[in-house]
Amino acid sequence: MRFGFIKVAAVTPRVFVSDCFKNSEEIIKYIFMAKEKGAVAVVFPELSITGYTCGDLFLQSTVIDGAKKALEIICQKTSETDIIICVGMPFDYEGKLFNCCAIIHKGSVIGIVPKSNLPNYNEFYEKRWFSEALTENKKVFLFGKEVPFGTKLIFRNKKDLDFAFSVEICEDLWSVIPPSSYHAQAGADVIFNLSAGNEITGKDIYRRDLVKGQSARLLCGYVYVCAGEGESTTDVVFSGHNIIAENGRVLKESRRFENNIIFSDIDLNYLKNERRKNTSFSVASNGYENVFFSLEYGEEKLDRSIDRTPFVPSDTKERDKRCEEIINIQALGLKKRISHIGCKNVVIGISGGLDSTQALIVVYRAFEMLGLDSKNIIAVTMPCFGTTDRTYGNAVQLCEALNTTLIEINIKDAVLKHFEDIGHNPDIRDLTYENSQARERTQILMDISSKYNGFVVGTGDLSELALGFATYNGDHMSMYGVNGSVPKTLIRYLIEYIADNNSFKNPKVSEILKDILDTPVSPELLPPDENGAISQVTENIVGPYELHDFFLYNFMRMGFSADKIIYIAKIAFKDFYDTETIEKWFNIFIKRFFAQQYKRSCIPDGPKVGSVSLSPRGDWRMPSDAQRDMFCYSKIIKE
Repeated sequence: MRFGFIKVAAVTPRVFVSDCFKNSEEIIKYIFMAKEKGAVAVVFPELSITGYTCGDLFLQSTVIDGAKKALEIICQKTSETDIIICVGMPFDYEGKLFNCCAIIHKGSVIGIVPKSNLPNYNEFYEKRWFSEALTENKKVFLFGKEVPFGTKLIFRNKKDLDFAFSVEICEDLWSVIPPSSYHAQAGADVIFNLSAGNEITGKDIYRRDLVKGQSARLLCGYVYVCAGEGESTTDVVFSGHNIIAENGRVLKESRRFENNIIFSDIDLNYLKNERRKNTSFSVASNGYENVFFSLEYGEEKLDRSIDRTPFVPSDTKERDKRCEEIINIQALGLKKRISHIGCKNVVIGISGGLDSTQALIVVYRAFEMLGLDSKNIIAVTMPCFGTTDRTYGNAVQLCEALNTTLIEINIKDAVLKHFEDIGHNPDIRDLTYENSQARERTQILMDISSKYNGFVVGTGDLSELALGFATYNGDHMSMYGVNGSVPKTLIRYLIEYIADNNSFKNPKVSEILKDILDTPVSPELLPPDENGAISQVTENIVGPYELHDFFLYNFMRMGFSADKIIYIAKIAFKDFYDTETIEKWFNIFIKRFFAQQYKRSCIPDGPKVGSVSLSPRGDWRMPSDAQRDMFCYSKIIKE
């Protein structure tokens, strides 16, 4: 298992109703197919050895004994195969018949799990043949060996205790309290569900939501496998709807009405991290028995996608929905602050860049919610040495189009006077040269807010906070930071959403916004080039924001190690950046993230909009002098 990923397979084979030996041949074929692809576990549907639709044939000894013989054949044929196999079968114990899952490894049955909840309504009548699971685990003798029999079984890999799974069967998931709820509390981080649910209109949506919801509730991987073609269609049809989910997200889903095999990789490392930090995830293993096996892992290609932009949904409809939601969260947070303070005026610095544009959009919407005049939005543009005609023009035009009160204050003379006061040569374009401009702008905004009895709305975003790319007590400071938990990669889409949907009902605004989106990201603290274009491009200084946002998400939200982040980054960005570039910028990310914590320890209030926030009051508490070396790739950062 590399970096916590385990590959699992969900199979719907063709079923021959009541012909256990033909079914075993199909099962064996798929077992070797799954092993060849690197799966560590392969799961088959409920009663897959006999077929689910045998009816009263389940009570025939021919079928019951045939199922055991077929199970023995499967064991014999896979005795040299290092893979966990879960197959469904009827199993008799002390005069009663149970609907069970047999778990096989290297030719041995290591456990048998009976179904707890038997449906006996509508088209289901399982209680006609089967008994519900016993409340306590038992031992049964099978093929000359003692085998644990019961629902309170956790199967653990001795060679990697992080891989622990349990089993429930079909209706168990649909019950009031699914057995998997207790399995997870007892330590199972993957649940295998052998099912034979039939298909009716709309049931696939409900089924998918159940699987997603249970995997989210239990912070687990969930593999749901359903019966398909070959089952009797006397009264119902089975679609072979297989789902592999992880903490509320569907990793892979089969096409319905096709018998097939699907693969995906469940990230046990991620699930362990989620459970550790979730204080409401309780642990209770009363009555559970651990069943150990010894399984080796291969180094196989991942059968799951790695999202390049984890903060931005890839689906357009979902992204638009997310954008609208985020803007509303930002605006509602600001609305509350405005109404609480009791002021009618807000001051915001406008540069013509992405962050200040998004902040202005949020301020405007908050004013709409409050029924305030947009003239009470005091937009201040403060050109200086690096301001270009393009950004200046966009800033002015946007403020005018939104009918704000625009104030222009050229700060060149004030900054030059400041240089004179502190004895700095303006020809030396160093950090002093840049930071003096940022602090002059913040001073102006603060004083204007006093003049207008308002307060300053900050514009800095989450990515800048992570990298410390802000001037301490310059653009670092405000009375309320609306973009503080919005990463740079997402801000682009927020503005694009507003522009594309003509949210202001003003084509001119959309036109300006689109030009702002096309402008390179820059603090504009150095003079333009000879053509009057931006000379100071942020991503040339700190690196590509798409990489940094990827690093930030997987470091903070997922809790991954440097090695794992680099590993998945190479997969996600294989067509965009080479290995050396990814490694270089990751180490720079870690260096800046640790070095700049002191800035984050005193940032302004601001609304949390997503799962990652750097607020010292809510999500991220870290000492400003924490050591970074253990978090670096290759453990060393060259100064």
